[in-house]
Amino acid sequence: MNNRRSFIRQTAALLGSVALHQNFAAAFPAFPQPFDPTTFPSDQSEDDFWRQIRLAYAASPSIINLNNGGVSPAPRATMDALDYYNRMCAEAPSYYMWRILDQDREPLRENLATIAGAAVDEIAINRNATEALNSIVFGLDFKPGDEVVLSKYDYPNMINAWKQREKRDGIKLVWVDLDLPSEDEDYLVKAYTSKFTDKTKLVHVTHIINWNGQILPARRLADAAHERGIEVLLDGAHSFAVLDYKIPDLGCDYFGTSLHKFLCGPFGTGMLWIRKDKIERVWPLLSNNEPNSGDIRKFESLGTRSFPIEMALGYSIDLHNLIGGERKQKRLHYLKNYWMSRVRDVPGIKFYTSPNPKWSCAIGNFGFEGKKPVEIADKLFNQYKIHTVAIDWEKISGVRVTPNVYTLTEELDKLVKAIRAMGAG
Repeated sequence: MNNRRSFIRQTAALLGSVALHQNFAAAFPAFPQPFDPTTFPSDQSEDDFWRQIRLAYAASPSIINLNNGGVSPAPRATMDALDYYNRMCAEAPSYYMWRILDQDREPLRENLATIAGAAVDEIAINRNATEALNSIVFGLDFKPGDEVVLSKYDYPNMINAWKQREKRDGIKLVWVDLDLPSEDEDYLVKAYTSKFTDKTKLVHVTHIINWNGQILPARRLADAAHERGIEVLLDGAHSFAVLDYKIPDLGCDYFGTSLHKFLCGPFGTGMLWIRKDKIERVWPLLSNNEPNSGDIRKFESLGTRSFPIEMALGYSIDLHNLIGGERKQKRLHYLKNYWMSRVRDVPGIKFYTSPNPKWSCAIGNFGFEGKKPVEIADKLFNQYKIHTVAIDWEKISGVRVTPNVYTLTEELDKLVKAIRAMGAG
């Protein structure tokens, strides 16, 4: 144990030079720590602060990345730590991986639990939201005829998982259709509750719909479901580390998210949350020697994994905590509205995202009448080197624009200029 403690101290000293919070304290002493989000309005007057946040990232000087909804870049400190841990593990893999780094998953679990506002023994560390949510989709005991309510706007991997469960076990999928964007909470709730029957066992809810950034009233939907004895699985892939909330306050029973999106963790990091009294009822996705135990760690029996990825995640958590959840949410919403408000008068433009902070945050989606999304996205990149993603899903046909905390307003000014040019020509 003493040798291990000495090793950890030496590692911390080596990584201290890349630790973000230490860099900030030395380089920018004028900014007090911890930051108080109530003293900094999330508008253009804060740009000096966000320019310093940008220095934490290796953001491309030639490509404007506005597809952070897919995956976000990790901070420099995270990448340096990942490189260090990889090189260290390569020297004596089984020793450093299994006897050293594997033991440090518990402090990481505690840090994630703090952000999530959850108990430590309700958090499992996975590789992405798909893995976390699949643990629930395939882990619950359903019988033929049991019904699951889900939306046509849920993430494709999850739709396919439920279709596979339907094909394999004979459960019934009941589909919710939506007209989006919507600011009508009663409409959104009724769209789901109208599908509930005595056979409904679970409702799958996407907290923020990835296609257009629509926020769904998760807590109200959960309360309505629980009144009928229905469980709730919440997909938080696009809301965790975006909206400032605590998972238990959402009222769901199960929750999965990716940590390589807005938490900016290394690629291939995710998290599963299960309410404590539900854990023993869920079969682990991969084999475990105690599959019916109440230990959340049964969902981590992956075998050999990338321990460096997990350990480097701690530096991304440092950055998130440095900024603060409330301040981050305000900034992301500000950036979304910054560009949207400046192109509202462009002829033929159509928006698939609400400007209201109750119904959207970072993600914005726009289109043009008579133009295919892929044509718009290609032109943005080929002529302006602005990277976005074309969305053509159900009744949404536009381009998704997703800035992150390192995005500068002058980059969005270039997006505005490009959109206005397309509208004029």
